[in-house]
Amino acid sequence: MADPHSISVRYFAAAADVSGCRSEVVAISPDNTLAELVAVLVGRYGPEMERVLSVSAFLVGDELTRDVSRASGSAVDILPPFAGG
Repeated sequence: MADPHSISVRYFAAAADVSGCRSEVVAISPDNTLAELVAVLVGRYGPEMERVLSVSAFLVGDELTRDVSRASGSAVDILPPFAGG
């Protein structure tokens, strides 16, 4: 069962490279916004993660979004562009 004070984050492509992992649990409430999650991840992984997240989409439940003002929910997949360019 998920902790009500944390969210599960899965990283793909460049986000996994920068974080050095495929998934982790982040200690923020599922009611926090994606912007707040982004701030935590940038604080943890630095400017390279900020660059990756600035071009990423977020899968929250069944919704693919770039709207960082929405709630993160209990699980977020971070999906950077998969092709170079």
